[in-house]
Amino acid sequence: MESRDILALGLGVTPPWRLADQRLDTDRSPHVLEIPVQRAVRKLGQDIGDARKRRRIPMAILAERAGISRTTLTKIEKGDAGVIMANYAAVLFALGLIDRLSEVADVRHDKVGLELAEEALPQRVRNPRRKSPTESR
Repeated sequence: MESRDILALGLGVTPPWRLADQRLDTDRSPHVLEIPVQRAVRKLGQDIGDARKRRRIPMAILAERAGISRTTLTKIEKGDAGVIMANYAAVLFALGLIDRLSEVADVRHDKVGLELAEEALPQRVRNPRRKSPTESR
C-alpha cells in the first residue's frame, strides 16, 4: 500500500484514484418491492402465460414474435420484476393486448389525479385587465 493510500485511509476517505476500483452499480442493488407491486407483477405474468396458452402459441414462437429469448419469456410468465417493462410490452403486443397497456395510467382512469386537479381549480375566473392607452407605450 502506498503512503498516500495510508494517509487517505487515516482520514476516513476513499482516495479519488481508488474510486475507479469500486463497483458503483446502482441498477443491480438489491431492492425489495412492496408486496402489492410483487403481486401485481406476478399476476401480470400469470395472465400473460394464460393468454399465450388460450391462443395455443408455443413459448418459442411467442418469444420470437416478441423479439426476446425464451428464457426472458419464462421470467415474464413467472412475474419476474427484474425483466424490463419493454419486454413485457413486446409480449403484450405479440399477443394483441398492447392497447390495454396504454390505458393503465390514462388520465381518464386516474381518479385521485382528477380529484386533485379539480381541487386546484380557482374559485372564480375574472376577465383579464385591459391595458390603458398610457400603459401600452
